[in-house]
Formats: sequence, C-alpha cells, structure tokens
Amino acid sequence: MTQQPISSPVTDTIVARILVADDDPRLLSSLSSLLEQQGYLVTSALGGREACRQLNTGTFDLAMLDLRMPELDGFEVMAHAAKVQPKCGIIVVSGESSFSSVSRALRKGAQDYIKKPFDPDEMLTTLEAVLGKQSLVRAHTDVQQRLEKSEALHRYIVNNSPDIVFMLDDQGRFCFINSKIESLLGYNSEELNGKHFRHLLDEQDIARGTHPLRDPSVTPENPRTFEVKLKTRGSQKANRYFEITAFPVDHGTLPLGADFNARNSDSKARFYGTARDVTERKEAEAFINFQAYHDLLTRLPNRALFTDRLSLAITQASRSKQKLAVMFLDLDRFKVVNDTLGHAMGDVLLQVVTQRLENCLRKGDTLSRFGGDEFTLLLPAINSSNDARRIAKKLIDALKAPFQLGEHEVFVGVSIGISLYPEAGTSMDQLIQNADIAMYHVKARGKDGYRFYSESMNIDTVNRLSLERDLRQALENNELRVYYQPQVCAKSGRIVGLEALVRWQHPDRGLLYPKDFLPLAEETKLIVALSEQVLAQACRHVKGWILDGNRDLRLAVNMSPIQVEHPRFVENLIRQLKNEEFPPSHLEIEITENVIMNDLKQISQKLQQLADHGVRIAIDDFGTGYSSLNYLHQLPIHTLKVDQSFIRGIGNGEDDACIVNAIVAMAHGLRLDIIAEGVETDAQLVYLRGLGCQQIQGFLYGPAQSPEAISRMLDGQRVRAVV
Repeated sequence: MTQQPISSPVTDTIVARILVADDDPRLLSSLSSLLEQQGYLVTSALGGREACRQLNTGTFDLAMLDLRMPELDGFEVMAHAAKVQPKCGIIVVSGESSFSSVSRALRKGAQDYIKKPFDPDEMLTTLEAVLGKQSLVRAHTDVQQRLEKSEALHRYIVNNSPDIVFMLDDQGRFCFINSKIESLLGYNSEELNGKHFRHLLDEQDIARGTHPLRDPSVTPENPRTFEVKLKTRGSQKANRYFEITAFPVDHGTLPLGADFNARNSDSKARFYGTARDVTERKEAEAFINFQAYHDLLTRLPNRALFTDRLSLAITQASRSKQKLAVMFLDLDRFKVVNDTLGHAMGDVLLQVVTQRLENCLRKGDTLSRFGGDEFTLLLPAINSSNDARRIAKKLIDALKAPFQLGEHEVFVGVSIGISLYPEAGTSMDQLIQNADIAMYHVKARGKDGYRFYSESMNIDTVNRLSLERDLRQALENNELRVYYQPQVCAKSGRIVGLEALVRWQHPDRGLLYPKDFLPLAEETKLIVALSEQVLAQACRHVKGWILDGNRDLRLAVNMSPIQVEHPRFVENLIRQLKNEEFPPSHLEIEITENVIMNDLKQISQKLQQLADHGVRIAIDDFGTGYSSLNYLHQLPIHTLKVDQSFIRGIGNGEDDACIVNAIVAMAHGLRLDIIAEGVETDAQLVYLRGLGCQQIQGFLYGPAQSPEAISRMLDGQRVRAVV
C-alpha cells in the first residue's frame, strides 16, 4: 500500500520520509539522529540488503546511501529503488570521491553527492535543496497528469457530443472537426481538414451559410446562429438541416491548450462553433405546415391555401388588367360509390379523380379540395372565357372514362360552375360564391356539364333559399298532395293504371307543379323524404281503390336517381310497401335510361331484386337516352314509356312517327308492354292502336287529377262495367 507524506502537527507542513542506509552503525545512528532532530521521519537500514527490504515495504521521499556496503553496494540499491520507487530521490553520502564514482552515481539517478566526513549544515542544506527539487517535480508531474486527464475529458466530450463541433480559420477552412461528422453526414473528419466549409453546404444555402461569418458585428457575446442544409456524402441519404452557432475566437483570452486538437498547425482558428442536426424538427414543421394548408387525402391545397392564392391572383389581375376564372367542381354520383362500396373505396376514387383533374391543368393553376367531393380551381391570367371553357371541357372529358376500384367499375361525372373576374365579382368571396351558384344551376339541369355565372342566377338563388326553407316546412306540415294521371287500355278505354304525380299546396303561392320544386329537392337531397311521403299517400289511395273492386289497378311511381342509386334502395322500398300493406305486384316504378347506364351492373342487380318481389319496372321517357337493345335484353323490364315528344309528331308527317313505329316494334319483339305518353288527339290514339300500343296516357283522358276526381272516375267505370 502506498504511504502518503505525513503533516507535522506543529507546522502543518509535509514531513519528508527519509531512508538512511550505511554499513557503519555509528555513522548510521549519528546521521539518523541529526535528521530526526530536524523533524524528518527517518528509517535506518544497516547495509544494502536491509535498504532494499525497506524500499520494498515502505514509501520514501528520499534515500541517503553509502556507496560501499557489503553484500549490496549503493549502486545496486539505487538500481532497485529505480524499479520499486522511481519517485524516491537519491543523495549519495560516501567516502568515495573519485570523479568516476561521482559521475557514475549521478548517471544512475542520484540528485546530489555528499563526501564523508560531511559538515552537518552543508548536508542539511543539500538535503533541503533536493527535497525542494523533488517537490517541484512531483507538482509538475501532478499538473501534467491533470492536464492530460482534462485533455482526455475534453476530447471525450467533444467527440461524443450530439452535435458537430468545428473550428474554422480566417479563410473559412476547417482546422478541426469532431468525429460526429461521420455518423451524421458520412464524412471522415481527416478528409475535411483544410477544406472550406462551403463544400458541405447545400447549393441553395451557400449564400445563407457564408454571409453570417462575414458580419463584422459578430462577437463572443453576440454569436451568429443560422439554419442551413448540409450535404451528405454520396447520394444514398438526403441532405440534412443543421442549426449552426458560430463564435469568433479571441486569442487574447484563449486558454492554454485550447488548440490541442487543431490538426492544421499552419492555420490559426478564427471561429469555433457547433452544428446541431434539426432535420426531424424541420420535417415536423414542414409536415405541420403541410397539414395546415393541404388536404392529406389528395395532397391538394385546402380551402385556406386556395383562398390565399386567389387573393394574390386577384391583386395581380387587378394590377395587370387581366382576367382570371374560379371554378367550383362537384362530383356527380360520388355519394353512390361512397355509400355502396364504403368510405375506403370512396377515398381511393377521390385520389384517382384528383390525378385525372391535375393532368388537365396548366403549371400556374391551383386545384383545391374544398371538402367532401367538392373541388375549386383557380385559373389565373386567362385571356377570355374561352380559356376557362376549354379547361372545363377537358375536365369533364377526363372523368368520362370508367374508374376501376378493385373488382368494381364505376362512373362519376362532374358539374362545374365558373365565375370570371371581374365580371362575376372582384372579391374572393364573390368569385367563390358565384362559381358555387353556377354549379348548382348545372346540377338542376341534369349534371355533368358547366355553366358561367350570370346576374340572373343570383335572383334565382335568393328565390331558391326561400323555396328551400318552405319545402322543408312543407315536409313537416304535410303540404304535399298526390295527383294521378290515368293510364288507359287502348282497346277498352278502361283505367288500368295511375301515375302518381306530386303537387305542393303552398300556403302563399298556391298549387305548385313538380317543375317548380323537384329540381330543388334533388339538389338539397330532400327528394328522398319527399318521395317517401308521396309513395305513402299513393299506396293508401290506390290500396283503397283496389279494395273497392279495381283489382287490376296498378300504381306507377317515378323514382329519383338519388333514390335508385342509394345502396339500400331495394330494402327501403320493400319495407315501405310492407308498412303500407301494399301488394308489390300492383306497383310499377319508372326510371330513366340515364339512371340505368350510370352504373349498369349495380342498377341491374337492384331491379332484379325488385322484380323478384313482384314489382314491375318501366323505362320512362324511352327514346331520349341511350336506347340500347343490349341493356333492355339484360334487365327485368316490363314496360316502355314512349316519350311524349315523339307522340306529338304523329299525324304531322314528321320523322317522330317512324321512331314510334320502331319503338313499338322493338317492344313487341322483346315482349314488353308499351305506354304512350302525351296522347292528346283522337288521331294519335287511332294511330297508336293500329301499331298495337297497349296503353295510353295523356290529356286525351285528362290531366293529373286529385284523389277525389279519380275516385269518381273509377266509380263511373265500375257502373259502366255492371251495365
């Protein structure tokens, strides 16, 4: 165990431990006594062998040795001390005075040489000098060790810092960089030594990274902090963002050893600093910013970003006297896909629709998702309305092709309203609102088209809002009335069917016809509730007439596209028939060809389910849509209703009569019933009878009439049958 020097209780100074070795007992005792009187801790060793034993067991600051000793002489003891206690000082006290002996002793490590016999004062002076020198050596060694530890700690902290630590010379070249550069950017710190730090800067950030260090106002108290993008080595990893803090080096206050690891000895450090990797923070900020201004599903700008760009475009258009266009796009039949196939497929459809729409746009245009299946489009710097018209047509054409969603092939269209700056408004809100109004007018006229906003639409919009409010109240207050137009057998003149037609008994405007409010009901999705009320009333009326003896009477009801496209259309209809206890075989639903062709596969399945329940299917306005023999053959259709526009041409020498001939012949070939709509004259009736048309409907037998009037007609029919 190492022994430490002991403090004197009197002087509180360190007491030296001294080993005295001599083969003369008298001299050994005299020297030991002298040293002890001076306060030293003395250990006596009689001979060299005993001296070596003491060196093995104790710790000494100084050893005073005679050179001539039996068994082991002073040189051998010195050699042993150098091995076991190298810090122990040596003073030779010997009668040998030859130059060779003195020289040899000093070479072997002795600090001084005292010749016997010695003068006590001289000996003590020499002893104090050697001990003082030993103390200085120990202090120097201790400081050196502490410096080495401090430097090692410094190296450890710098090289294990989570940040890149660097030093630059006055030219901006690296004169030190820690090893963190390798794990973060892939560079070896040695290869960057002497290179300018701009070699690490991303090309777009060279000016941003070099300018702060040229600022004369930078001081240790006022460092420069800036963010730049640094290049990674090779192309495997993306460049990363760093926050750099750079301090100027004040060489007047630079601590000794501060440049211990500056590898370029010819360079003098001008700046030192750190580079902290902030890539994750920057990416998080970018993502948050993206979320704030984009729709995450389609990656399109959202409402906030669109309005910001529109505001800027209006300012530029006003300054340069140019036009711009705002389009409001609403997908047709999207809700059907979403309800039928689920929201996941609906999301996929929105993404694919977005891709098609983007392919139609110019570089500076902004397509935005406004919400749901609504989009807005900004066309800045256009020359005329023809530019907007051309884009609108491209957008409509782009969505005409079917979309493949897994195993399903679906069709969607788009209704587009367009407002032009400055004709349709000079403010952001005006342009968006007026484009929205124009889009609703497209919806009201059959969807899948475009219209430009005009002043007259605004008046219609005011009326529309008022009418919508009244229509909602009408549903609550049971203001809807069902009128019936007879469907008459062409041969017997008997009423075989009744087409239910809705009327609205408005408290202020009087009796309103379907054209006055049904388009609005379609737009506002009130058509479903309206149709359910109409069907409920019609079922109750017709069921009563059937029970009164009109056993073959059939109820014909028009079905809205929204109803038919609803995923639970069949379920809802059959449930309502059961609730009203109305026999399905007495119901005939009328749908248009366009509704069928929007999604032939889905609609055919629904119609087959209804046919399986006994419900009859009629194609309304036949001849005005697709008129495809293929779908007629595939679907469970019972009746074709010839559109009244063709009936009017009968007897006038027009080609429409030829179309009627073809339709009737085709229906006979397919074994379908025929109902001719809009029959108004006896000549038309005779012609249709001659063709073999089974049923007639039109003003020849009267317009749609109230339930009371129909009851009288059916009662009269029964009376005539009895007579």
